[in-house]
Amino acid sequence: MHSEPPCSKLNCFFCTMNEPDPSLRRAKLGQCFKEMPLRDDQEHVLVLSGLWNISMTQPEDPEFPSLGIFECMAKLIRRGITDQNWLLRGQNIYIPYYAAHIIGSYTMDNPQFAEKAVLSGVIPPLMELFSGKMSWVEQRVAVRALGHLASHEKTFEAVAVHEVEIISWAMEVASNCLEVVFKEFVGLKARKRPKYHCELLTRGHGGLQLQLRKAEEWASQLQCWSLYLLNCFACRDRSLDLICNQEFLNNLCGMWGGLLNLTSPAGIGLLTTLCSYKTGRENVTKLRQVVESLCNVSRSSDDWQNMAIDCLLLLLKDPETRYEVIEIAASSLVDLVELRSLGERKMVGETIAQALLQDYCKIKYGFLKLKSKEAEKSLEELWELKVEKIKRDKLMSEQELKERQVLIGELKKQGNQKFWSGKIERACKIYSEALELCPLNLRKERIVLYSNRAQCHLLLKNPAAAVSDTTRALCLSGTVNPHSKSLWRRSQAYDMKGLAKESLMDCLTFINTRIKYDHTKRVRIPYYAARMINKQMNSTWLFANAKSKLCVKKEKSAHEYESKEKYQLQETMVRLMDAKDKSFPEDPKAEMRWKKKMGKYGRREKNIIQSGPD
Repeated sequence: MHSEPPCSKLNCFFCTMNEPDPSLRRAKLGQCFKEMPLRDDQEHVLVLSGLWNISMTQPEDPEFPSLGIFECMAKLIRRGITDQNWLLRGQNIYIPYYAAHIIGSYTMDNPQFAEKAVLSGVIPPLMELFSGKMSWVEQRVAVRALGHLASHEKTFEAVAVHEVEIISWAMEVASNCLEVVFKEFVGLKARKRPKYHCELLTRGHGGLQLQLRKAEEWASQLQCWSLYLLNCFACRDRSLDLICNQEFLNNLCGMWGGLLNLTSPAGIGLLTTLCSYKTGRENVTKLRQVVESLCNVSRSSDDWQNMAIDCLLLLLKDPETRYEVIEIAASSLVDLVELRSLGERKMVGETIAQALLQDYCKIKYGFLKLKSKEAEKSLEELWELKVEKIKRDKLMSEQELKERQVLIGELKKQGNQKFWSGKIERACKIYSEALELCPLNLRKERIVLYSNRAQCHLLLKNPAAAVSDTTRALCLSGTVNPHSKSLWRRSQAYDMKGLAKESLMDCLTFINTRIKYDHTKRVRIPYYAARMINKQMNSTWLFANAKSKLCVKKEKSAHEYESKEKYQLQETMVRLMDAKDKSFPEDPKAEMRWKKKMGKYGRREKNIIQSGPD
């Protein structure tokens, strides 16, 4: 059996890791970290790959942080940025990515490691990467590391030294990173994609499908970590005036992380933080689009439904923003007042009802007027539901309750008959009549009536009313066992409204509900639901907007190129005419004939120019 030949390299990292003497091993590792940024060694990438794996699997191990790994990583990043020749030599282009990732992994949950990293000077090189000195791949790990450093109280101020630049860059990256990733990677043909990006995305294993899936996941993480970094400042009431840019806030609602990154609250998380402060509430309230987006999320199966409700409640509780928000959100929030629980939160509907009816008496008796008649009607309906109807139900005897139940059953049958005979409007009125008579404690009957009426609204092309009724049915059924037909109908309603994300989340929840209660071995997804998912997945694809914008830019460039060609042709014609005019013989009659001819041509050219592209 042959033994391996001894390593000839001085201070070899891998040999040092195998050193049996702990004290000697530590001394050699410290020396390795000192010398690594100064040496040109093609094994650097292998070493960093190993360190990356250790930092991911053992982020709490204090050995490497205590031996100078942060200073080593900072110097390697700085060298990659300042020395292009070194960066492009061998596999050195991978080094800044691994170095920034290692810093982020060790500082994620450990304040002591974060302090050591700051003292080792990691922030300036990370800032260089975040500013876009290399590519979006390095930006992703840089903003991740900066976010972890900013999340710890003791290291936040060190990051905040660069506050204005960080806020500006984070807002820009969050807004534009999807377009950048699509333009620089996803939208390119496979052979044109940077090789080292492909290798980092797949770790050398997997084909084109894995590349695209990982690129989508990383782009989403880049956006979400940029928002997280902004949130680190916002939750400390810092730079709110900069963050509350109107264009950015309007775009914030569409930053949801995608299906590959559902663990991040993304845009809705930052909005919740902003609504915790006066400056944030004032700026959010001014933007109707933002408030309406919060209303849509609050009435959906989105994982962050509770955050959207919190945002709206914070806006309602502030006297200076209350009435502006009521004008927009009352009709949506009224649908949620019978929601018993949401996750671990109890009495969610009661909290919403109290916030809405806080000063309803002023409106009821004419001391306060709302601009929106729809909002006033919604509050009146809420008062009827939560006050007047409860009083009437308490006075109802058991005999009356039974008679009412029978009557409601008959009305439901009549409504169904009208529905199947094609008299949809009449069916809708009968369901409404049944709901008016139905006591509040008959929850099952009310769920069915609301859901049936929602189906009528869908056929009558009234998606807003369908969303309202299905939401009420789902609030009555609860989030643990949601009414599956109402989920499907709300998905259809949101599809009619053009709200693809909300439609998709409801459709996915509908399928999950069917799977949960289908005890057969082979669970089949209904074809109509599969078709809806396929449609909304395409619409909500993370790069859908980036792709459409790039196509528009290409069409515009082609149009400008075509216009430029026409302009150059016209200039050539004018020069040719000038040349002919100068070389024309001095014959007065011939000159007159020539000028007339040219005059006709000139008029024709003028007409072509006027009727051409704008």
